[in-house]
Amino acid sequence: MNFLKQQVVDFLNTYRIGKQVYYDDFFKETAQLSISENLKSPRRTAIINYLLALVDAENYLEIGVRDPKKNFNRIQCKNKFSVDPGIEFEDNPVDFKMTSDLFFDKFKSNKLKIKSDIKFDVIYIDGLHLSYQVEKDILNSLDLLNDNGFIILHDCNPPSVFHQREDYNFKNSPAKSFWNGTTWKAFYKVRHQSDLFSICFDTDWGVGILSRKQYPSFNNINCKVQNEFYEYSVLNESRQEHLNLSNFEQWTLLMEE
Repeated sequence: MNFLKQQVVDFLNTYRIGKQVYYDDFFKETAQLSISENLKSPRRTAIINYLLALVDAENYLEIGVRDPKKNFNRIQCKNKFSVDPGIEFEDNPVDFKMTSDLFFDKFKSNKLKIKSDIKFDVIYIDGLHLSYQVEKDILNSLDLLNDNGFIILHDCNPPSVFHQREDYNFKNSPAKSFWNGTTWKAFYKVRHQSDLFSICFDTDWGVGILSRKQYPSFNNINCKVQNEFYEYSVLNESRQEHLNLSNFEQWTLLMEE
């Protein structure tokens, strides 16, 4: 077989295998889950602005900005501060061009151009979507949060096991480029703290909210099925209880009562 014929055979084999994969049940189901999730509303920006207005916020902090046009620039608050190392967005027009770890270290050492005694009404965490880093960001943020304030997390409700893969760069999975990482594990873990209350709105890949104050429908975890090894299959079976998954519009009606 000459070289050209071999290329044709290789192409046809690749096409045949690729077609089988593309129409695999995992790929079809995951693709539908991605589409469904993208159609949900409201988006995180609207939820953040609602909570800012709810507590008449003065100070807002965003950890993990990437392109500020996507969220930060649309946030309505008197004083806004942003942190991002600029790995994913070269322009990186943020206040503090550094990792969140370095930001919190410098903040606590009073080495930033910001008052070290400032407290934030809302802190939005959307940085590295790996559980160990999200947990660190949550715990550090709690030191800077007002008593009635909110910590908001994006990507707490991955719709499939492929969306919660650890490696973002593996884009040949059924989830393709959609990625929530393992944020849900940090949110689930912190929900066990008795001094914190939380809820996760079932929209925009899961918008998790943490607070020291027990707002309506906020709770800490009380689930018969525990997930001590943080397995996705267990989360999927008890998603409602593990995340306190709720509808945002229905929650706002409770707040108006």
